Amino acid sequence: MSDRRSEPFEILLVGGDPNDDQPIRDAFENLTIDIRVTALDDTTVGLDELERRRTDETTPFPALVLLDIDQPSVDGHGLLEAIKADPVLVRLPVIVLTAADDPATVLESYELAANASLPKPSDPAEFDSLAETVASFWFEQVLLPPIETS
Repeated sequence: MSDRRSEPFEILLVGGDPNDDQPIRDAFENLTIDIRVTALDDTTVGLDELERRRTDETTPFPALVLLDIDQPSVDGHGLLEAIKADPVLVRLPVIVLTAADDPATVLESYELAANASLPKPSDPAEFDSLAETVASFWFEQVLLPPIETS
């Protein structure tokens, strides 16, 4: 068993709008910190991917999950609940992205143990700022417990 969160840091982006996936990926991958982003448009696939990576030593385990909960066909809160109910995955930071200015959505995210809820940029230029903020905090400042994988 080992903790495989290290540079290059892996981010799993789940449930995003395909039009936003590339700007998010580019913003993170253009930082000085070595970051790779894997985008998945479906939360069911997201949970399957986390399970696969937990047991596959050849695939990097994500350092964090960016969960876009605004897509109508995506059960983002269901994925968040499943991650936080798992005794291993519970240690994985999950950052919820939402374009909705809805306090109930933010409250539900925190009640399900999201580590943060951030406004999703509406302007493509704002993705760089989001990436810098997230990377600086989660990869340079925060001390995280190890995630033991198979």
